[in-house]
Amino acid sequence: MRTADGAKGGGAAREPEEFSLERMIERIELLLRGSYPFSRRAVALLVLQEDKEMETMVAERDPVAVAEIARLAAAAQALSADPLEYVVATRRQREAQAILAGVISGAKRNRQSWTDLLDKMVMNPLTGLPILLFVLYWGLYKFVGGFGAGTLVDLLESKVFDGWLSPIVASAVASVSPWQSLTTLIVGEYGIFTLGVRYSFGIILPIVGMFFLVFALIEDSGYLPRMALLMDKLFKYVGLSGRAVIPMVLGLGCATMATMVTRTLPTKRERLMATLLLALAVPCSAQLGVLLALLAERPRALLVWAGVIGLMFIVVGVLGARLLPGETPSFYMEVPPLRLPQLSNVLSKTWMRMVWYLKEVLPLFIAASVIVWFLDLVGAFSFCVELMRWPVSTAGLPPEAAKVFLFGFFRRDYGAAGLYDLDHSGVLNGEQLVVACVALTLFLPCVAQFLINIKERGMTAGLAISAFVLALAWGVAVVLHHILEATRMIL
Repeated sequence: MRTADGAKGGGAAREPEEFSLERMIERIELLLRGSYPFSRRAVALLVLQEDKEMETMVAERDPVAVAEIARLAAAAQALSADPLEYVVATRRQREAQAILAGVISGAKRNRQSWTDLLDKMVMNPLTGLPILLFVLYWGLYKFVGGFGAGTLVDLLESKVFDGWLSPIVASAVASVSPWQSLTTLIVGEYGIFTLGVRYSFGIILPIVGMFFLVFALIEDSGYLPRMALLMDKLFKYVGLSGRAVIPMVLGLGCATMATMVTRTLPTKRERLMATLLLALAVPCSAQLGVLLALLAERPRALLVWAGVIGLMFIVVGVLGARLLPGETPSFYMEVPPLRLPQLSNVLSKTWMRMVWYLKEVLPLFIAASVIVWFLDLVGAFSFCVELMRWPVSTAGLPPEAAKVFLFGFFRRDYGAAGLYDLDHSGVLNGEQLVVACVALTLFLPCVAQFLINIKERGMTAGLAISAFVLALAWGVAVVLHHILEATRMIL
């Protein structure tokens, strides 16, 4: 076990604190009179570690003693230099190591293995940060953005769908459909096959699949928890701990799923900050892959986009850390050994996540296609597009970009796929492309994430996050447009 500074667990809890803690456990046990599904010692330990579910259970089953139990828990924490959760975990680890030492023996190694040396390198900031940048560059930018969003999407979307499947399906539907409206529902501009199926299989699935493959490699190698420890000090500046690396990295796969994972963060303040940053500046894998593919041939535009998004993440995080009440969270975690990923594990995890994602995204894309088709049929979609034309124009974007942001509210990747089509039609120049990419990245979370934000953080916080994100996204896009226009930067 390691703390965020890389120190091994086991020596942090001092003997006087442990004896005081043991006495507190005994005193809390004596106060417990209710019926619990665990031993009283287990209940006392969970209360001391500030387990919210157990605190609620104690309040329900021992209402008379709950105030005294809370006072004892606070007194125990005051006697400890470290969080009690950490003290308990390190003490348990020492007990486990003592048991193992009594039953397991082995030859002592005289020299470090290559995994020991690599372990030190990935945990040391001087070498760990370049390694992290290397992993992100080759894993996300080159493999997901270049190969997935470039080569695979070009093969599936351009050659398989546009060159083969779409003409066949369009011809077949036109030959059997008695109504023009039915034809447009399936193969029209916003049709089920044209948008829903083509976007899902031709654009989104190959990008998501490559991201899940990279994530499975990082996860199975044991690098992910080391990344969390490495990033802890940096995350402290934005009101988070290294533990938040997990939902942030998951957010690069699916921000909706990552928002649910913020439940694992220990404090309300940290959960709120993580939810806000996920909604604002963490693009999902499909959106990220498409944006990287769009910007891959424009290095300056890519640097501007990455710089603006990174700056917004840091500025909003730092301000949130200063303004939101609460203490800076502590952080420790179990670190598994580094190992070569097993191919069977990696392929199995990738396949299961691709199937899960496709089951989620295909019905939503089809539903979004039907909704947009119906709104277009009755003229409401055109009305919404007209309403979006003015704010879009303030950011220097063409009127056609209004559709992209409406699509983006249904799904972030849906909007990114629309932007991909818009760029390939030659509508956007370099400045407009980078402004659109920044605005779409910072834009409102998709419907699913919007609803999860409300479910996890409450109606008031969920709506406030969305309003803040929308205002900031458009403000940043407008300012960036004027800066690029004034500097005449060639992108």
